[in-house]
Amino acid sequence: MFLSFSPVAYTKLNARQKENYNFQKVSAVLADYGFSTLRLSDDWQGADFIAQHINGETFLKVQLKGRLLFDRKYVGKGLYIAFFGDGDWYLYPHDELMLAVLAETNIEATRSWQEGGAYSFPSLSRQLIRLLAPYKIAGSTQPLQDEAT
Repeated sequence: MFLSFSPVAYTKLNARQKENYNFQKVSAVLADYGFSTLRLSDDWQGADFIAQHINGETFLKVQLKGRLLFDRKYVGKGLYIAFFGDGDWYLYPHDELMLAVLAETNIEATRSWQEGGAYSFPSLSRQLIRLLAPYKIAGSTQPLQDEAT
């Protein structure tokens, strides 16, 4: 039986399908950094998935988001946030980057932060891209090849 493959239109996916799609994409990128991922069936301690490094010592609790976001409910949980923005994947320690962004922006004065305890950015300014630069991750969909010995 012949199976014909065609790319999926991301915009036609429902919210759950988009989350599954993004999980697979970020997992592929994290593989280039020595991580394997384990999807969680519920938000365990705020995490959507666990990223385990090949060193056997590093485990990251990761919340997958559609954009840059900070939320007081994540503070103190040791969470990393992964999102795709402006053509790049980012994986940042929530609390660490939140403190830097709070120091350089006025999000604490917004209604969203004051009343809801959260703030998300629909787009990335130059200032945010600068703050996010250390947390940008890039990967390939191509399998890495061992060097010839």
